[in-house]
Amino acid sequence: MMAEEESSPLLSQDTAGQEYPLTRDSLPAANITYPTLWKNQKGAWGCRCCPGAKHQSWRGGQASSLPLSTGSSCVKYLIFLSNFLFSLPALLALAAGLWGLAVKRSQGSGWGEPLPTDPMLVLMLGGLVVSVVSLSGCLGAFCENSCLLHCYYGAVLSCLALEALAGALVVTLWDPLQDSLKRTLHLAIIHYWNDPDLHFLLDQVQLGLQCCGAESYQDWQQNLYFNCSSPGVQACSLPASCCINLQEDGAVVNTQCGLGALHLDPNAAGQVVYLQGCWPVLQEWLRGNVGAIGGCAVAVIMIQGTELLLAACLLRALAVHKAQRT
Repeated sequence: MMAEEESSPLLSQDTAGQEYPLTRDSLPAANITYPTLWKNQKGAWGCRCCPGAKHQSWRGGQASSLPLSTGSSCVKYLIFLSNFLFSLPALLALAAGLWGLAVKRSQGSGWGEPLPTDPMLVLMLGGLVVSVVSLSGCLGAFCENSCLLHCYYGAVLSCLALEALAGALVVTLWDPLQDSLKRTLHLAIIHYWNDPDLHFLLDQVQLGLQCCGAESYQDWQQNLYFNCSSPGVQACSLPASCCINLQEDGAVVNTQCGLGALHLDPNAAGQVVYLQGCWPVLQEWLRGNVGAIGGCAVAVIMIQGTELLLAACLLRALAVHKAQRT
């Protein structure tokens, strides 16, 4: 009887001094306190009634995701909101460019021309680039996706580098750029009827700046159709965009207002069309608005720099948050 009592499972040690591990069905021995036993049993079994342990088991051993701090959350939603607002006009420009290209394709025109002269293609590409960058920042911030945020960070940084390079080139090559712009105006006059996009852009420039030709209204003699030696009905005439009073009676557009204007002497022609060329007017406009142009450029750079800084802060916060979870 004594031997059976000594080998009872109620004891944690046998008579030879060997220690047996406690099982789930065993009772605590007299020399083991209840908290110590509970700690050991918890380590062996795990806390089966603890929701956190169940959540950890369900997540495959990963810690549960904790919310970002208040400051990081503010940065997150600020990036989301700003890029969402930027994506709206970009998507609108993309849709307008696609619509314009579709209309031109249906009319069978514009696809054989050089790409830089197509304003719809430029509008579509610009809208596509800005919308992709903005949506990557928007979704990356909202979903806390580090990959999308890194892409957004790299795209904004590349834009800043390209803008800095373009600004340096404009300052360094200002005189050659002016000569190139003047030659572009002359080429636009020569090919006025060959390209409908060029036709539209040159008309808008002349209407907006209230000018005619590149350096004077006589530059339209370079055009094959408006030249005075042309056999067509438009010989010695000017486009309607050169006219001072384009609308007759304030409502109807008079497309024949420049007819025969190159036949007239300067005093008589000055009553009908603008005599000053677009290049001097454009130079004067640039000199008068250089401050506004520079201010807009600085504002764009500051906005992009702020977005870059916010993206870097959010990436750092996500990295710290990930390290804390692991």
